[in-house]
Amino acid sequence: VSQRAQENQTIAMSAKSVATYAEDIVRCKSLLKESVQTDIDGNSVNKYESQLTAVANREASTVTIELDDVQEFDHDLADAMMNNTKRYQEMVSQAIDEVVKPEENLEVEDTTPLDVFIRHRNILREQHPEEERKRYPASLLRRYNVVFVPPSQDKLMSIRQVEAAHIGKLVQLEGIVIRSTAVKPQITVATYACERCNSEIYQEVTGPTFMPMGVCTSDTCVTNKWNGRLQMMCRGSKFRKFQELKVQELAKDVPTGHVPRSMTVYAYGDVTRQAAPGDQVVISGIYLPTPHQGFKAIRAGLLSDTYLEAQSIEKVKKSYADNVIDDDMRDELHLLSTEVDIMDRLAQSIGPAIWGLEDVKKALLLLLIGGVSRDLADGMKIRGCINVCLVGDPGVAKSQLLKEVCALAPRGIYTTGRGSSGVGLTAAVTKDQYTGELMLEGGALVLADMGICCIDEFDKMDESDRTSIHEVMEQQT
Repeated sequence: VSQRAQENQTIAMSAKSVATYAEDIVRCKSLLKESVQTDIDGNSVNKYESQLTAVANREASTVTIELDDVQEFDHDLADAMMNNTKRYQEMVSQAIDEVVKPEENLEVEDTTPLDVFIRHRNILREQHPEEERKRYPASLLRRYNVVFVPPSQDKLMSIRQVEAAHIGKLVQLEGIVIRSTAVKPQITVATYACERCNSEIYQEVTGPTFMPMGVCTSDTCVTNKWNGRLQMMCRGSKFRKFQELKVQELAKDVPTGHVPRSMTVYAYGDVTRQAAPGDQVVISGIYLPTPHQGFKAIRAGLLSDTYLEAQSIEKVKKSYADNVIDDDMRDELHLLSTEVDIMDRLAQSIGPAIWGLEDVKKALLLLLIGGVSRDLADGMKIRGCINVCLVGDPGVAKSQLLKEVCALAPRGIYTTGRGSSGVGLTAAVTKDQYTGELMLEGGALVLADMGICCIDEFDKMDESDRTSIHEVMEQQT
């Protein structure tokens, strides 16, 4: 009997320890109000107060929640956010709505047409309180996105390591962008007006597709059986920026004899336009399934495609223009420039595990540094960069030097001439999955634009394919 009583007590204690979603919303509010950090002067300040103030004043559109801070505040809440990220993203948004009160922040100077629309409807509600107008969806009033930053101790994953067990969780992976679509508006809340009863109907869009409403569902039309027709109002609807990326795993993560895997990434809002094809990026996002629509659902059965909803995108390699030189680095560069053997030291830094080949390494160093391009008055352009062709016996580290150059260059693409065709090097015509429009998908030369393209086994290429890159080598266009 005593053992059974202990088991019941253990079950009761475990049931009490499991928090409900309503309790977690209260904990999220406490996190926003009580999280503190030390500023430059050593004073303790609220970490999220400045972000919420900027959101309320329409100065920012992103609220960043760092899971390192959440772990210090409540470890169980951080684990729940990591394992059920999409749900807790909405719960944090509800907590922010209760703290910021979006309905009270419509009297700002920089108003959008949607703000004018909602303000006009609020005035009508005050003038005619007897008319019960449908309350706005919470997502219609929000002017911000909630973004989670993974814990700093989390390791980077390759695309091959992301499995079905990670669905719904926050993952962080590394890859190279091979394709990106144009940024287009995507509807999130559709607003309709009834032609018969003048009521307004709101429809939240959560999936990639939606069926527009045609018949009014207001109490007036339903009671009188009017079946009023609905007209969609774009001015009262809400849209957000949407971009689709295709990310491929890095060459170092591909096992021998395997084909590189790729993953579809959806970017919304401020995360769009953060990367271009050819960029090596680190993406943190939510791994989610997307069910098939229409006839594809019948053929697919129980299977579904997956995608990554990006929370943040960071470039691993920055271009020379993006690098910021501080005073310490400037002093060190000035000190190195006075040394006599600086060119020899820089050349030896290219592939330090490869002995000798000083002249070859110096040529590759000049290729990395480049020269000065000249634009003449008559419009003629004289290129300032050189092309390097390595010729030698097998086993003298030609391919290793090419890979070293790709690793050093801010933008470098490595490919082989045996498996590359003219289409694969330049561009291929593909069809967009959603719009059905024809679009160009860049090849190796397009991905290496403003960078370095290393082609191994150049002599194994067909003559017709080799001529397709002559213009690129000569004019660099």
